[in-house]
Amino acid sequence: MIRRTIFSAALALTSAPLFATTYTFEPNYTQAVVQWNHLGFSTPSAQIGQGEGTLEFDAADPAKSSVKVTMPLRTLNTSVPDLDDHLRSADFFDAAKFPLATFTSTKVEKGSAPDQLTVTGDLTLHGVTRPVTLAAKIVRIGINPRNSLPTIGFDATTTLKRSEFGLGKFVPQVSDAIPMHIIAQAVDAKASAELEKIEAAEKARNEVAKH
Repeated sequence: MIRRTIFSAALALTSAPLFATTYTFEPNYTQAVVQWNHLGFSTPSAQIGQGEGTLEFDAADPAKSSVKVTMPLRTLNTSVPDLDDHLRSADFFDAAKFPLATFTSTKVEKGSAPDQLTVTGDLTLHGVTRPVTLAAKIVRIGINPRNSLPTIGFDATTTLKRSEFGLGKFVPQVSDAIPMHIIAQAVDAKASAELEKIEAAEKARNEVAKH
C-alpha cells in the first residue's frame, strides 16, 4: 500500500509541468574519490563519503540549477588506518578543527551534450575557500525502483591543487594536483518527506495493532 501511494505521487510529479525541483542528497550514495601520485611509484586513493545537502535542478533549464553539499572528513578512508589518522591530523586536513568540506555552486552552464553540465562554485576545505569548476554528467533522472521516489544521479570530475588549500605537505614528492571524482545521488525532497510520513503512520498503526 505504501509503495503504491508513493508511486502514484511520483507519477503525478513527473507528469507535472517542468520546473525546478528540490532534491536532497542521499548520504550513502554521495561520495568523493581522490587520487595522488606517491613518489612516482603508485597512485593511492581515498574516499570521503556521507555527503549531505540540496540540489535545485531545473530540467527545462539546467542553467538555473544550484547545488550545495557538505562532506564530513571523519569519513575519509584510504583502507590504511595509520594513513587515515595522518591525513585527518593537523599535518593535513586538521579534521578536528575543520570537520567539513563544503561546495556551493555559483554558476551552472550547459555542456556540449544534453547530459553534460559545467558547474562552477566555491569549495571550502581546511578553512580555505577557492573557486572550483566541475565537469558534471547526469547519469539518470527517473523513478527509483526500490522506493518509487523521483531520483537524480550524476558524476562530476575536477582536479584540485592541494597546496592552494594549505595541504601542500610533501609537495612535490607527493603530487600537488589531485584528481577528484564525485558520485552523487539525490531524491525528490517533497516525495521523500511524504514517504517518511506514510511510513511513520504505518508503523504507528502496526504498533497499535500489536496491543
